[in-house]
Amino acid sequence: MFRTVLKTGFVLAFMAMGALAFAQQNAAAPDAKIPAGATASTTQPGVAAVTAPADNGTATIEAAKPLKATLHELSPWSMFLSADIIVKAVMIGLAFASLVTWTIFIAKMAELTLVQRSLRAALGKIADSRSLAEAQFALGSSGTILSSLLAAAMREARLSAGISSDAGVKERAASSFAEIVRAESRRIRLGMGVLATIGATSPFVGLFGTVWGIMNSFIGISKSQTTNLAVVAPGIAEALLATAIGLVAAIPAVIIYNHFSRVTKGYLELIGRSSGAAGRLLSRDLDRTHVSSLGRVNSRAAE
Repeated sequence: MFRTVLKTGFVLAFMAMGALAFAQQNAAAPDAKIPAGATASTTQPGVAAVTAPADNGTATIEAAKPLKATLHELSPWSMFLSADIIVKAVMIGLAFASLVTWTIFIAKMAELTLVQRSLRAALGKIADSRSLAEAQFALGSSGTILSSLLAAAMREARLSAGISSDAGVKERAASSFAEIVRAESRRIRLGMGVLATIGATSPFVGLFGTVWGIMNSFIGISKSQTTNLAVVAPGIAEALLATAIGLVAAIPAVIIYNHFSRVTKGYLELIGRSSGAAGRLLSRDLDRTHVSSLGRVNSRAAE
């Protein structure tokens, strides 16, 4: 289930990235507009052009228009479109990492909820069972790890038939239980390594995009030979956007990883209880076998 949801998330991410690239290619460049206060005039030889001074109120309005345009252009989407190709790649990668984080969260939350609920129900069903066979009958065809532990205990008891050493049977059964528990622990932790990687590396990846964008801004300053803030502010804002996206990807990943660590620990405790229950049922079956064998010997001796 978890792998299916994760693959679906990857497909959706690639579709979103393709749509983003298509939208960027089809984005039309803004048309150059002539300021309202400017007038085109033609002069002929010998004729002097006369220009009337502009009114102060009109000049103030016309000067405010470029400022409004600049503020409009500093939206996150416009900053992304005007960013350098390296910064764009960093932003897209971080957005994909965030999508993977939330995909893992949804899939693991559903998976852990289901397995914990089913394992608790299975432990309740075998609470009053007196033997391995009775416990298996009570569980039926449930696919919980408790069924695997009971099957391993019965298989070991069957293979060890005729061996008088109960300690050896229990030791071999415990070894089988440990292998099953380790396999289940690896399976239930699937995806948590990805969360740890995203949480640890996303801020530094975003910082790389920021450093690259600021470097390009300084290169633009040297080319324009000006220290005007209006010239360098867009490039610096684009660079800082990469760090912001990196934090957006990293913070949820760390929180979700810590949450799943606690939930997984609780599930592993349930697995330990299941292993102990299977071991106790095996021990009862062995003791019951020895009691019945001793009774047959005594009856034969009495005869």
